[in-house]
Amino acid sequence: MQTDVLIVGGGLSGLALADHLARQGRDFLLVEAQDRLGGRILTKEMSGGAFDLGPAWFWPGQPRMAALAERFQIPVFEQFSAGDLVYQEQSGAVQRGRGYASMEGSYRLAGGIGSVVHALAKVSDPAKIMTNARLTSVAHSAGKITAQVDQDSSAQTIKANRIVMAIPPRVIADTVSFDPALDAAQMQALQNVPTWMAGQAKILAVYDQPYWRNAGLSGDAMSQRGPMVEIHDASPRQGGPYALFGFVGVPADARAQHRDEVMRLAVAQLTAMFGPEMADPMHLVLQDWATIPNIARPRDRQPVRSHPRYGLPANLRALSAQGMIFASTETAPEFGGFLEGALEAAEHAASTLALNEPMRA
Repeated sequence: MQTDVLIVGGGLSGLALADHLARQGRDFLLVEAQDRLGGRILTKEMSGGAFDLGPAWFWPGQPRMAALAERFQIPVFEQFSAGDLVYQEQSGAVQRGRGYASMEGSYRLAGGIGSVVHALAKVSDPAKIMTNARLTSVAHSAGKITAQVDQDSSAQTIKANRIVMAIPPRVIADTVSFDPALDAAQMQALQNVPTWMAGQAKILAVYDQPYWRNAGLSGDAMSQRGPMVEIHDASPRQGGPYALFGFVGVPADARAQHRDEVMRLAVAQLTAMFGPEMADPMHLVLQDWATIPNIARPRDRQPVRSHPRYGLPANLRALSAQGMIFASTETAPEFGGFLEGALEAAEHAASTLALNEPMRA
């Protein structure tokens, strides 16, 4: 199998890069290890509503996301924030009106963030996309890439002029071998980049009525008791069903071992904080990103507590001369870790490819 540019990763960055290349008339092939596109973007439909189990927001001052929504005519709406915030002390005592809606002013997309993935996939040539296809090795020299991909337990060899790895650096370090091998400092640089969101888990609870809104609450909540430490309204732009989601504060190993108990305690927490009507959700879902090896690696099981300083490590930049470009959101210098960062990384990769036309093998 032969292509000009091999894109590894079918998340937002990989799909955006594929879109750039398609509009430039360049040949490419995209491979994705999971059985779906989107990467860390995951929007699920439940009872007629679309709910984000991965990233849910973007912000003013993030022009690439705004432009993408405008291009595909996806309605943008502000995060619901009207009403009081709820605060739960470690003792379980609940207070109203303490604090502020932390996501006020952020934007969401009608149909969820997955609507962007769907739109980009729809304008892509399906013949240029392979799912269930995991990159295992890369032989590299200037203008010549030979990649081994495991698709449905069958080995595939793909020859390309350039390879763009739009997957988290730690996934690359742990799962891809290189010939010639990367040096120890380069491997360490890959390992040192935390995968944004990979250690997180979200619980989503869906209801037929917005009971919290009816009680004058915004749905925003903070808790020192848990298991959810931060809660937000996750309802669709218009109509129902309605939902709250919460970031789980229980460590990854503990929540994996005590999943049922975590879910039981989550419902008890929602009931205590928002009222007895919350005791019987229509749907209750736990999305644990730490359990997905194509996204989270062992070092990611402890979630980062503040936003890392992202950007491509300096000692990895020279590998572009060997035909290897890195383009996950973690490599974006300005918006690393955000959806906007994925688009920034794709934009930078497209510019690098355009400036350095590959030698033909």
